[in-house]
Amino acid sequence: MLDEQPRSAARTRVGVLISGRGSNMVSLAEAARAADYPAEIALVVSNIPDVVGLERARGFGIATATVDHRAFGKDREAFERAVDAVLRENRIELVVLAGFMRILTPWFVQRWEGRMINIHPSLLPLFKGTHTHRQALEAGVTEHGCSVHFVVPELDAGPVILQAKVPVLPGDDEETLAQRVLVEEHKLYPAALAEVASGRAKLVGGVVERG
Repeated sequence: MLDEQPRSAARTRVGVLISGRGSNMVSLAEAARAADYPAEIALVVSNIPDVVGLERARGFGIATATVDHRAFGKDREAFERAVDAVLRENRIELVVLAGFMRILTPWFVQRWEGRMINIHPSLLPLFKGTHTHRQALEAGVTEHGCSVHFVVPELDAGPVILQAKVPVLPGDDEETLAQRVLVEEHKLYPAALAEVASGRAKLVGGVVERG
C-alpha cells in the first residue's frame, strides 16, 4: 500500500530503503525539514511489512510503500524490479539505503549507479560486511567509526563520500561501541546526502569528484 504526499520540484527527490526501525531515516527526515536542505525525503520503502520505520516515516508525512521480498522467493531481481518500479512511479532521483538488509544484484546497482548511497558502520575499507564492531574490537584498533559511500556491485566497496571517527575506549564492548558510532551516523548521513543531492559530490569514473 502506498501513501501519497505532495511533490516538490525544488529539491532532489530521495527514496529511502529500510528493513527495520529506520533510525538513520529519521535523522535524514529531520534534516530535510530545513528550508535550505537540498533533498526531500519523498518516499520510504520497506522489504518487510509493518516495521516501525514505516510508521515513523508516516509521522513525518512521508509517503511509504512495502515490497515484501518473501513474495518473490529466491528471485532477487524480480523483487528489485518491483522496488525499482515503485521508485520510478514516485519520480525518485536518489536512493538511500538505511538499514536495508538485502544484498542488491548488479542489475539494480547499475540501474542506480551514481545515484545510490549507503552508510556502513566502519571506517571503510576496514571491516566490511557484518559484525563490524566485533571486528574492530578483535583487531584492537584505537579508532572506529562510520562511512557513507556510493553503492557499487561489490559489497561495501564503493567510493567513500564522508567518514566520522570515534575512539575505541578501554572496556568497550560491541554494544557501547555501536551506540557511540550510531550517534555519529545520525550526523554523518544527512551531511553526506546533502553533498550528493546538491551535486557537490558525484561518482565519476569510479571515484568521488567534488565541485
